[in-house]
Amino acid sequence: VQLQASGGGLVQVGGSLTLSCGAPGGSFSNYAMAWFRQAPGKERAFVAGINWIGSTTYYVDAVRGRFTISRDNAKNTVFLQMNSLLPEDTAVYYCAKDSRPYGSARAMSGHLRPNTWGQGTLVTVSS
Repeated sequence: VQLQASGGGLVQVGGSLTLSCGAPGGSFSNYAMAWFRQAPGKERAFVAGINWIGSTTYYVDAVRGRFTISRDNAKNTVFLQMNSLLPEDTAVYYCAKDSRPYGSARAMSGHLRPNTWGQGTLVTVSS
């Protein structure tokens, strides 16, 4: 399956954006999904994960309480709602699919679990 992320853009500090990740022609309904991000000059890092059915989520401390990951399996889409954005949220955001079915949200925080990545969408937060 190929993943396609969208929704990035330029936003002011304190603003909101919603990212979407779909799988045109494919399905990831049985797989945990996650969002990672890569800031300029830094390695790609986990942001949020969601289990295959959408019942549990897991966040890195830096975004907990501001970001919400969700999914609509009927539409093969995963979302990342980002509120109260900060300059340090500026990064290219990638969606990722688990390498095995029926996995947990927290397991997606390990870089070895995802085996499929979207192309990335740029989020820029201006101060």
